[in-house]
Amino acid sequence: MTGPFDHEALWMKAKLFLNRAMDDDSRSFDEQALWAALALELLAKAALARVSPLLIAEPNEDGTNLLIASGLVKGDARFTSVRAKTLMARCHKAFKPFDYSEAMKVINGRNEYLHSSGAGFMAIPPHAWWPRYWAQAAVLVTALDRDMEELVGGDRDLMVTKYLEQNAKNLERRTEALIERAKQRRQQWLDGTLPAKVAAEWKNSGYLSAEMTHREAATCPACESAGLLEGEEVVNTEVHQPFTASYYEEDGTYYQPDVSITLTIAADYFSCAGCQLVLNGYDLITQAGLDAEFDVPGDLDDLAREPEYGND
Repeated sequence: MTGPFDHEALWMKAKLFLNRAMDDDSRSFDEQALWAALALELLAKAALARVSPLLIAEPNEDGTNLLIASGLVKGDARFTSVRAKTLMARCHKAFKPFDYSEAMKVINGRNEYLHSSGAGFMAIPPHAWWPRYWAQAAVLVTALDRDMEELVGGDRDLMVTKYLEQNAKNLERRTEALIERAKQRRQQWLDGTLPAKVAAEWKNSGYLSAEMTHREAATCPACESAGLLEGEEVVNTEVHQPFTASYYEEDGTYYQPDVSITLTIAADYFSCAGCQLVLNGYDLITQAGLDAEFDVPGDLDDLAREPEYGND
C-alpha cells in the first residue's frame, strides 16, 4: 500500500504525536492538546483506511488520488485526504460509540488554536478535557483491533485507564442528573409549583423533536410517559418477501406480491414531552437504558437509495 494511505503508517504517526502530547514535563496543556488533536485525526484516518483507503482519499478531478488509494495505479500522488469533519462523521457511523460531536469539539479547538485569536483548548480545563478526549480515541483504537498499551506504552496505559474511568463516571452522573431533573420538573408541573419562567419554556413534543428522518415511541426513563427516539442512520435493511411468486395474468397484467421492508435505525436522540427530558446522543441514550437501535417500516425506494459521498 502506498505510504500516505497506509493505515499502519498512520497508526505509527499517531503514536508519535501522542508521545509528544503526553510529554507533560516540557509542554503546556494547549501544546499537549494540539498534538493530541492531530493524533485523533490520524487515528480516525487509520481506522477508516484499514477498512478501505478510499474512505480517506479526497476525490480529485482526474481520479488519480482514488486510483492510487485503490491500488489500481502505482505512483506517488500528492496526498490529499478528506476534511476532518468528514473523517469524524464517517467514524461516527462506522465505529459505535464514537461520538461525532465530542470529536468535533477537539477538532474545533485545534482549528481555533491555530487559526484564530480564540482560547482554543483553554476553554475546557485539562482535568475535564482529557477524559473526553480518551473516550473517543479508545473507540478508534478498538476499531483498529489494537489496545491502548500499544498506543501509549505500558508506563502510560494506567493514566489513560483512569481518564476513561473518570469519563464513564461523568457520563453516568450526567445521565442521572438529567433524569432526576426531569422527574423534579414534572412533579413541579403537576403540583403547579414550577417557576413561571420555566413553565413558559415548557415545550410540546413537536418543539422538543430533533426532526430526524426516523422515529419511534419509547418509554421515558424519567416519567414512563411515551417519549420519542429519533435517528438518521440506517444500520440494516431487511426485505420480507412473501411466499407467493410474481406472475403474469392471462390478460398480460404483471402481478407482483407486496414486499415489506424493515429499516433498523441507530438511535441518536430522545425526547419526552411529559417531563421535558432530552438525551442528545448515543452515549446518553444507552446509559439511560434505552435501546440503541429501533426498527421502522421502509419502502422500495430505500433499497434504491445510494449513500451520499461528500467531503463536508
